Amino acid sequence: KPLCRALNRESTVMSKGLWLLCLLLYWTGVQAGQTSQENRAVVVGSKNFGESYLLAEIAAQVLEAQGYTVTRQFGLGGTLICYEALKNGEIDLYPEYTGTLSQAVLNLPGNPTRQQINQALQADGLELLSEYGFNNTYAVVVRDAQAAALGLERIGDLQGTQLVFAFSHEFLRREDGWPGLAQRYGLSQPVTGIEHALAYQAMDDQAIDVTDAYSTDGELQRYRLRILQDDLGYFPEYRAATLVQANASVELRSALAGLHNILKESQVQALNAKVALQGLGFAEVAAEFIDDNSARLGVADLERMEGQTAWSQPAWVVELWGHFLRHLQLTGTALLAAISIGLSLSLLVYRRRRLAAGLVYFCGLMQTVPSLALLALMIPVFGIGFVPAIIALFLYSLLPIVRNAITALANTDPTLVKVSMALGLGPWEQLRYLRLPLATSAIFAGIRTAAVISIGTATLAAFIGAGGLGEPIVVGLSLNDTDMILRGAIPAAVLAILVEIAFGALERRVSPPQ
Repeated sequence: KPLCRALNRESTVMSKGLWLLCLLLYWTGVQAGQTSQENRAVVVGSKNFGESYLLAEIAAQVLEAQGYTVTRQFGLGGTLICYEALKNGEIDLYPEYTGTLSQAVLNLPGNPTRQQINQALQADGLELLSEYGFNNTYAVVVRDAQAAALGLERIGDLQGTQLVFAFSHEFLRREDGWPGLAQRYGLSQPVTGIEHALAYQAMDDQAIDVTDAYSTDGELQRYRLRILQDDLGYFPEYRAATLVQANASVELRSALAGLHNILKESQVQALNAKVALQGLGFAEVAAEFIDDNSARLGVADLERMEGQTAWSQPAWVVELWGHFLRHLQLTGTALLAAISIGLSLSLLVYRRRRLAAGLVYFCGLMQTVPSLALLALMIPVFGIGFVPAIIALFLYSLLPIVRNAITALANTDPTLVKVSMALGLGPWEQLRYLRLPLATSAIFAGIRTAAVISIGTATLAAFIGAGGLGEPIVVGLSLNDTDMILRGAIPAAVLAILVEIAFGALERRVSPPQ
């Protein structure tokens, strides 16, 4: 009995310690987010492709040069995530395209004007500012050498060919994407999905033959790709402009007014090429462009911007360390919460088969929701950043912990259970002296699996502005930069190995002697 009471007290202390550590990590993230919000004036967002990074960086630097404090939330995953983040006030502006808004968001027929788009945006409290001056339309591209060999000049020339079609995932789903394109041009070839930034390398490797592109992409020159003529006029115009909240201040609008009609298609392609071909950073290219157009932009003092941008300073090693700590905070908070809550629920329901089955079913159901979709679904309720990422990672970590714990506790050898009952042990004593010791290995196996899942899934948190090691991966994908991708992927793998080793050592320490 004294031993039982001591172990009970130890278990209570450990449980409280886990909760306190979980709350401490969560509080640290919340405080960091609150401090950032208190000091910020404007939050600039971007989607997860190169030109969006570049346009957002130009806007950010223009604002900084006019006295604004800018927080960057770059690399948010796709149109709808950026749009929802802006609508919910998580960001203040991001670069968008008229065709994307009219076709993929608002479902407007034809090729509406900016004024018509703004009328439709009123329902969501948003407004599209004056256009930058260029049209970055969707395009269907093939390799230049292949086009010459097969006589491909127009999209209609693809009819009946045996080429391999692969389009970006967003293009496959959009109203102005593949479904309508295939119908308009009578294309019946099978098509697969591919990440936009990876499609160019796949074209160069001849793994695919036809893909979608943006007409101002710098990679078109690098990989010698030919844009097929849209001879039936399928694609609408995609004129870039800044999307803001309708209640944006007059001062903010005035600060961004210099971007009106400042870019042409050829200029944008040249800027994109500096990033894609010359390996320059987004901040460096943006600063050079602003310096060349300072009079039109109303920017007089560029020197004070130097060293402030998110991509040039600090050095990538220091940035990577910050991403690593953020990743550890995300996964640590979510995993500790999953261990505490998951094990507590398992201990409560393992003897009630229906409740136990229902709990395992619910946890399994969470695993069937694609991780990026789950993160996106969190935005309307929890916004972007730390909190929705923690909740999503927590839900993903529950299944292996709960399933392993319930299975191991409920399936203790019946003979041993009968022997314990014959010795006069009650339910609690059976749990403490029989079921838990025998279930230790299975419980730790579930925790270790959950830890690896959480570390891997946390790389997607960058798509909703939560940071972590996914941030260099997202940027690397947009630039097709293998080195930058590895800067995020390798530390994530190392972290998973270290956590696996740490939990293995902890398991050996707390497991009963064999």
